[in-house]
Amino acid sequence: MGQELEESLRTAPDSALLADILHKTILHPLCVKYPPSAKYRRCFLTELIKKHESTAAEPLDELYDALADVLKEGESTHCYKNYLLVLLLIVNSKPMVCADPPLPSRVLQPTGDCVSLCESTALISGGTTGLITWEAALHLAQWALENPGVFRGRTVLELGSGIGFTGIAICKACQPRTFIFSDCHPRVLRQLGENIQLNGFIPEPGGTWSIQTESQGQEVEGENCQNPKVIVAELDWGSVTEKQLLGLRADVVIAADVVYDPEIILALIGMLQKLSTSRADTKAPEVFIAFTIRNPATYQLFQAELDKVGIRWQMIPAHSSYNFLYDVQPDVTILQLFI
Repeated sequence: MGQELEESLRTAPDSALLADILHKTILHPLCVKYPPSAKYRRCFLTELIKKHESTAAEPLDELYDALADVLKEGESTHCYKNYLLVLLLIVNSKPMVCADPPLPSRVLQPTGDCVSLCESTALISGGTTGLITWEAALHLAQWALENPGVFRGRTVLELGSGIGFTGIAICKACQPRTFIFSDCHPRVLRQLGENIQLNGFIPEPGGTWSIQTESQGQEVEGENCQNPKVIVAELDWGSVTEKQLLGLRADVVIAADVVYDPEIILALIGMLQKLSTSRADTKAPEVFIAFTIRNPATYQLFQAELDKVGIRWQMIPAHSSYNFLYDVQPDVTILQLFI
């Protein structure tokens, strides 16, 4: 908790502030409907009780009742996480001197919307790491919220969507015409589809949409950017063809945390080459890849492989602020690729 909040708790004459915190967190309707893990709620309430007991305020029965309820719960293999969305607005600020023109100012504005996801409580589950939200997905989503014009009215293909955070955030805040979520792991695809529906979007009928059999010659474009067409696609980078990718008509291609292993890097490079050749007669899609630099050698390998096949790249400037909470501030980079 911030020092200012702790000071307010210490000097509060009664438990009203504490009750307000409780109802805006653990007892908030969103948190009650989609609860975080029992372990997280237990730790949060225990810390809140410690802060409260260090003050002279009267005990708050509701706080202890909430902890008792959590202690009765068993640990689950899945939990919910809720992410509040914030847009970056550019407005004109007051000039320093009367004769000066207004200066652009960056203002964070809550959208009033959120992304709720069912996630695994384990880093690796069902033989995959794709059932949790990784840092680069948060980072890429924040960049998208700051640059909605990149996606507005366009068809977006996401590679390695995982459980869907980045794509759902873009669908809610950036008004794409069509958004194509893709992955190759059956369990991830199943959870991805459930999370998309959890957030109010209805994927194209027929379960997982098969790029291999259904995209050829079709235009996968929605009609209303306020309510984008949403597709969940099973996409194998190795077997998909240029012709099948051409059927997707992607204007923008994004991916987060798909650069972490040399074999996957080579498969990704091959996929990017297919995307390049599939649009030989039209404008190539814009490509943005976000990844956490865990091993500098892996990052350097990715850049070297891009250079080897002639794919130019540039680094997107880092964020000036962070809207989503991280346990530890990650070393995340976003590259724009020119295929």
